Amino acid sequence: MENVYLDNAATTRVRDTVIAKMQEALGIYGNPSSTHSFGRSAKTAVESARKTIAKYMNAHPSEIIFTSGGTEADNMILRCALRDLGVQTIITTKIEHHAVLHTVEELHEKWGVALHFVDLDEYGNPKLSHLESLLKADTTKKLVSLMHVNNEVGNIIELDPVCALCAEHNALFHSDTVQSVGHFLWDVQQTPVDFLTAAAHKFHGPKGVGFAYIKRNSGMGCMISGGAQERGHRAGTESFHNIVGLEEAFTAAYDNLEEEKAYVTELKRYFIEKVNQEIPDAKFNGYSGDLEKSTYTLVNVRLPMDAQKALMLLFHLDIKGIACSKGSACQSGSNKGSHVLTEILDEEEQQKPSIRFSFSKYNTKEELDYSISVLKEFIAQ
Repeated sequence: MENVYLDNAATTRVRDTVIAKMQEALGIYGNPSSTHSFGRSAKTAVESARKTIAKYMNAHPSEIIFTSGGTEADNMILRCALRDLGVQTIITTKIEHHAVLHTVEELHEKWGVALHFVDLDEYGNPKLSHLESLLKADTTKKLVSLMHVNNEVGNIIELDPVCALCAEHNALFHSDTVQSVGHFLWDVQQTPVDFLTAAAHKFHGPKGVGFAYIKRNSGMGCMISGGAQERGHRAGTESFHNIVGLEEAFTAAYDNLEEEKAYVTELKRYFIEKVNQEIPDAKFNGYSGDLEKSTYTLVNVRLPMDAQKALMLLFHLDIKGIACSKGSACQSGSNKGSHVLTEILDEEEQQKPSIRFSFSKYNTKEELDYSISVLKEFIAQ
């Protein structure tokens, strides 16, 4: 096979219907802030997208703020919570996406916010008993930031008990849901987070656009100053064609969720079964090998080979036309090991190569067979 794309946790192929909608939107060139008919046409489409997303998430349209993606949305929430909401303490884990982890580290080092990390179990799940003790530790205003689906090992955190703990201790709760929105149903009334984030390119939409959910009357201001766009939360002319693409991708993801989830779940089940058969010494990191406790979209496989040989593994897969990742896409060009696996594996196991394979509706079992055969051949060399 010439091309096998198994890096869907990094980004996804854009749906044909999304491309068509965006091409149509490029013909509507008015500025959404303009009051004439050209501007009103664009504004109407932006607000339609906002209402669509809000409806699916059981939110109010004013709570959906369009951004350039998940990283900006995470930064907006974390930085503005410190500045506008009186947050003095942030509680998170050491296996968050770097959009969160690096931001809270900077807030701690440069702005003096207290920073605490929740202990993890052997699979990488935060211990709720430790979270509770951190929430009880003092009376400072706290913000908890825990991602719903880990982008490297796929663990799913049960958010309802976290919401309950935060409510009990008057703490704010932010969840990075970039790997979750578009793949799981969301109801922000049933799971009452204060803030969450999403990126369109994770569910077959365009890159460069996403949104933040910010609960009404939170008191949060803007990170980017200028005009009054996005209810005053984000200045700057809206990326109109991208927002239209986001709406189409979001709608298609949820209208087809059950069918596509079943298909991709079967791909993951098949992949796990074939790896266990063909490479029996391989291990699955975190809960990624468990269909109940991890997202259906990815696995993270630790392979039986030494570190020296592993240096050529991704290059070999690429030569064979297989696209995958040694961790998050943000780390794939780095010589550093995965900060997630560092927290959950001992030093000996960290020396073995771990590869993330992530799936979408566009993948096939034949592609998985080919990829596993290439892996098996390389290990045997």
